[in-house]
Amino acid sequence: MPVQPLEPPAKPIMSEERQVSAQFQAPAEDYDRFMGRYTPALATALADAAGIQPGMRVLDVGCGPGGLTRELATRLGAGNVAAIDPAAQFAAACHDRNPGADVRTGAAEQLPWPAAHFDAALSCLVIGFMRDPGQGVQEMARVTRPGGIVAACMWDIANGGMTMLRIFWTSARQVVPAAPGESAMTGTADGDIARHLRQAGLQHVTSGALTSQAHYAGFDDLWQPFSLAVGPSGHYLRSLDAGQQAAIRDACRAQLPDGPFTLPARAWYARGLVPPARRS
Repeated sequence: MPVQPLEPPAKPIMSEERQVSAQFQAPAEDYDRFMGRYTPALATALADAAGIQPGMRVLDVGCGPGGLTRELATRLGAGNVAAIDPAAQFAAACHDRNPGADVRTGAAEQLPWPAAHFDAALSCLVIGFMRDPGQGVQEMARVTRPGGIVAACMWDIANGGMTMLRIFWTSARQVVPAAPGESAMTGTADGDIARHLRQAGLQHVTSGALTSQAHYAGFDDLWQPFSLAVGPSGHYLRSLDAGQQAAIRDACRAQLPDGPFTLPARAWYARGLVPPARRS
């Protein structure tokens, strides 16, 4: 079956900030179909690793459509959960899916809450997309009380632990050897998030791996969401001509079985504690 070209065609190179913004202009439902299916298990694993317990007040930084927010609201009650995302349509979806949570539109680098307002601040699959990851982590620490928890995770791209993305970028480089991939993004290598937490002054930093998985009804169930231009891979695919898109599709297809299948995914995480307040 011929593959229809994706619209619009390739665009001129944009600034890094504009590229990131363009990657997340899709509706929340498109994100759900592409990456959201991995979120429930990953959100549970991150909340467990961070030590989130009933009675805490917690912030979800870069909440997207609200996968981690939902896990936090289930554990803590929506009234003890706040969330923020720079994409207005994602923040709106998060608000609708988590009634009672304090959901706002805004950036990690300038959080609209006072200092020491939360017991913990978490970020799931977002630190790599922050314009300034160092500033984002510092803001997460600022709004967290002394002794509180800051934790973040990001897909393992460097070692290929996020299988879906490894299959896509391996296939893309078979067609376009210069395809950029995502391994240069913050947090995609083991220990990188921990380094950012230590640089922000957090103490007792620990790190490790989290796992998730997604089930697919067949190859088309995996491939079609790439055409929605969500995230770096989908946005890159949309920049190519129809022949290149078809060739990448065929290369991906060759790496996967017929019928239903499940793909595992690994993310790196780190957590640290906000230092005690200094006495004047």
